[in-house]
Amino acid sequence: MLRSIAAGIVISLLPISTFAQGLSGPSSTIADLEPGDGLTDPQYRSDFPRNIAPAWFAWKEGLSERGFRFNIDYLSLGQNSSSNLGVGDAGGGIARFYGNWQATEQGSLTFKLEHRHAYGTVAPQFLGLDGGAISITGTAFNDNGTMLTNLFWTQRNTNGNWTLQFGQIDVTDFLDIYGLVSPYTAFQNLAFNTNPTINAPNPGLGISGGLKLGENFYAVASLADANADPTSPDFDVFSHGNLFKSLEIGYTSGFDRIYFDNIHLTLWHADAADDGSRAEDYGASFSGAWFVDNQWMPFVRAGVSKGTAALYEKSVSAGVGYYGRNTDLAGVGINWAEANGVPGSQTTLEAFYRFSISPGLQITPSLQFIDNPLLNPGQSNIFLVGLRARVVF
Repeated sequence: MLRSIAAGIVISLLPISTFAQGLSGPSSTIADLEPGDGLTDPQYRSDFPRNIAPAWFAWKEGLSERGFRFNIDYLSLGQNSSSNLGVGDAGGGIARFYGNWQATEQGSLTFKLEHRHAYGTVAPQFLGLDGGAISITGTAFNDNGTMLTNLFWTQRNTNGNWTLQFGQIDVTDFLDIYGLVSPYTAFQNLAFNTNPTINAPNPGLGISGGLKLGENFYAVASLADANADPTSPDFDVFSHGNLFKSLEIGYTSGFDRIYFDNIHLTLWHADAADDGSRAEDYGASFSGAWFVDNQWMPFVRAGVSKGTAALYEKSVSAGVGYYGRNTDLAGVGINWAEANGVPGSQTTLEAFYRFSISPGLQITPSLQFIDNPLLNPGQSNIFLVGLRARVVF
């Protein structure tokens, strides 16, 4: 187990591996079941909410010892915009029930059911667009209602050299990931989550697999329903055949650090929709991130796409994350992008600081600055202030 000592705090890494635990990035169910971003030995400020419901958490731990782990959590996000267009503020929440059942030594069932809702007329996911910027400023905080995000089986071989999962999957759990990709615990703007040049489908029926290519290289591929609707899951993919395909080749310092130290290239393709609502789309993206001294995570990410459905046609992002005391997390990133069919370019800056009060409570203030909002020529820039909270039971 790797360790570093900084400012008198010992930080170590849990052996979380994409292939040992299934295809799981920082925003996946498996990651959300592990407190502290995969870091151990944290020194939290509080034990809330365990201290108010000890019997509940003791019961959960008993189930975990028998192979069944689950969480119930609630996330809330409020944002205020300086734009002279739109409503100017947005709020929304996500209630989630998710878990994993280790049914056999090498096979497990993962599930996630969630309800996404807005507090007012505009959900945070759309506040940037409402204010004239081509920007998803509150990724995942929409008003889609009840969604079946995950219901899939994972099978892996004994030594973890390959992993296969099939069922109701969310490709953004493993597609083009790095350590700061999760909109639940890190950056909120899509520019710093899953690459905004990728036309990733909604969670739906699919199959994905990962393969170790030696000690440091790996490949991950997926085939998923390009027309998926997690609010009404079905098997229509077999009749219409509109698919999203991806292939990723990557390098990591070790498979226990696969989304801490990671450099990869991703290729993807999405079929056109039969009803003409979506054109054929394809592209490529690159990501490089490295966890220096188990505290600093600089990253560089870029992508290009050819089509009309992805948010951006070209995108380049760079930034750094910093893990401080008590598994607090600070991050700052800058993105340059050109949108599909819109002249000019747009620059986005986001900075946040996540206070990890306890394993079950996080508070994250953030600031976003969007220069040259492409759909608002009357305003040179827009500021957005946000506050996100997450409580886990």
